[in-house]
Amino acid sequence: MLSFEDIHIYYGEVHALKGVSFTINEGELVAILGANGAGKSTMLMTISGIQKPRQGRIMFDGRELSNLGPFEIVRSGIVQCPEGRHIFGGLTVRQNLLMGAVQRQDRQKVQSDLEWVCSLFPILSERTSQSGATLSGGEQQMLAIGRALMARPRLLLLDEPSLGLAPVIVQTIFEVIRQLHLEGVTILLVEQNVHKALQVADRGYLLETGQVVISGTAKELRLNPSIKSHYLGG
Repeated sequence: MLSFEDIHIYYGEVHALKGVSFTINEGELVAILGANGAGKSTMLMTISGIQKPRQGRIMFDGRELSNLGPFEIVRSGIVQCPEGRHIFGGLTVRQNLLMGAVQRQDRQKVQSDLEWVCSLFPILSERTSQSGATLSGGEQQMLAIGRALMARPRLLLLDEPSLGLAPVIVQTIFEVIRQLHLEGVTILLVEQNVHKALQVADRGYLLETGQVVISGTAKELRLNPSIKSHYLGG
């Protein structure tokens, strides 16, 4: 479905991604793991068209994305839920969710999807008239994921969905991620919480200083001595 091929990203003279390659197949949940500053979010920003590679290419269903703008990439079916949530604080929960469907014309299905998202996150249905700014951090994260889902993505990019959240909220977020995967949503998950990520992923890639250093199935990564010792407390 998507292939990220020998991608090099620079910030000025800083070489942020150094020939990174990975693939994700339709229906898979693939985790990108690594510490803060490893280049994980840069990978998502590159897929979304916000960062442009100096070398390499990104293919999505046989179409090259490398030279497309963010708007065109969203129209192709790739939607990112960004780190830090970035909801619209001055809009209500309902308005935030509908912003995710702004490119869609199928109004009846949009309403159906609004109900679906609220079934995934019941707290949002209780907060539909509240402004986004009044929500807790966990509720804002749910809203950000719900907004992305309202675009009906063919590929959902999740950037650090557990960051800064209480354990009980993290558990809720990952239960929804697991449910979305079971429903067939293709997901690329960037996450520092390696333990949680490997509980839901099919496969994963470990990034260190802008390079893929380990890849494999979730089970293989859980059993890898380096990952166990450095990321899983083993």
